[in-house]
Amino acid sequence: MLGTGFAAFNLIKRLKHAYAVTVISPRNHFLFTPLLPSTTVGTIEFRSIIEPIRHARRDVRFLDARAVSLDARRRRLVAEGGIGGERFSEAYDLLVIAVGAVSNDFGIRGVKDHALFLKELNDARILRQRIIQCFERANLPGVPLEEQQRLLHFVVCGGGPTGIEFAAELHDFLVEDLRGSYASVVPLARISIVEASRGILNTFDTKLRRAAETLFRRERIHVLTGSPVVRVTRTRVALKNRHALSYGLLLWATGNGPTPFISGLPFPKTERHRLIVDDHFRVPAADGIYAIGDCAAIRENPFPETAQVAQQEGKYLARALDALARGKDAGPFRYRHLGMLAYIGGNRALADLQNFKGHGWSTWVFWRSAYLTRLVSWKNKVLVLFDWTKARVFGRDTSQF
Repeated sequence: MLGTGFAAFNLIKRLKHAYAVTVISPRNHFLFTPLLPSTTVGTIEFRSIIEPIRHARRDVRFLDARAVSLDARRRRLVAEGGIGGERFSEAYDLLVIAVGAVSNDFGIRGVKDHALFLKELNDARILRQRIIQCFERANLPGVPLEEQQRLLHFVVCGGGPTGIEFAAELHDFLVEDLRGSYASVVPLARISIVEASRGILNTFDTKLRRAAETLFRRERIHVLTGSPVVRVTRTRVALKNRHALSYGLLLWATGNGPTPFISGLPFPKTERHRLIVDDHFRVPAADGIYAIGDCAAIRENPFPETAQVAQQEGKYLARALDALARGKDAGPFRYRHLGMLAYIGGNRALADLQNFKGHGWSTWVFWRSAYLTRLVSWKNKVLVLFDWTKARVFGRDTSQF
């Protein structure tokens, strides 16, 4: 098994037959990514949304490494240690590839060097540090007004759920916590969302998208749509419409791209560089190899790269492999869409469900309840509930460390 994301974690946890499971991943924990934006400002603490992978299955053999190459004919995988870089070879009978995806920079110059991302817990920690650093630098005596405005301009590239929820959490942080600590410079702070397409949250219902845009206008979060980025420097984002934005922090949340391991595999891929699999998640012409999660797509029906899709794929493959061990067929994968949720700030959220479409405070309560119930352990549930209560009563922590 390669990976420890939603697909891999649910497969490991639900696999019942007596398989000897070896997990290879540079991350030794499962991360509940839907709540990752909340950790960037301290609404939730980092360790509250992770679960050690060894807790998913006590007999699992875990190797802290990343896959480098694959010899499908000999059924051997070459991996590299995640800490020291040691290379080793591992044999397999069945291989499940669930390595996820990386942030896609679309080849735009300067993105890798200057932008920040939000895929892993360490990304959230860097963002949290950078936010406070921007305020501390802007608060120093003698800093010119123009430089203060640059430092306190937070630009989010990408109008999908990740970018929108980060902008919403950051706005809450500014209004509810930083205003008291940095009273002289908070009025200079700005948040801008840059989106290449014609609107934000394009997968949501039109009325819900408009509700989010209306709230952002009221909260003075600037939304620039139809504005592709063409270049990024250390202090500026250049747009195709010849405008440029100076920034102190730039979050790049524009979509997914393939990992180097996936790019190097000789198997057929989609236009978005996802491995093509059948409706049992088998890689064609590669006996004993399966692929699930964001790195894979069924040719006839490429599902979106979301946590709920990956979770259902992991659960299905666990049933399919158990059936395979008994000489049976679990049948093809059937996806059940449960709807979409997004936090938009000010204790308001969007819910785009099959039988309900709503926004506002009551939807925010539902948003929190839904995510709380989907956390993978009682430890996570208790910690997240405690974090929400602590942030409400005492405020978010503004320390730099």
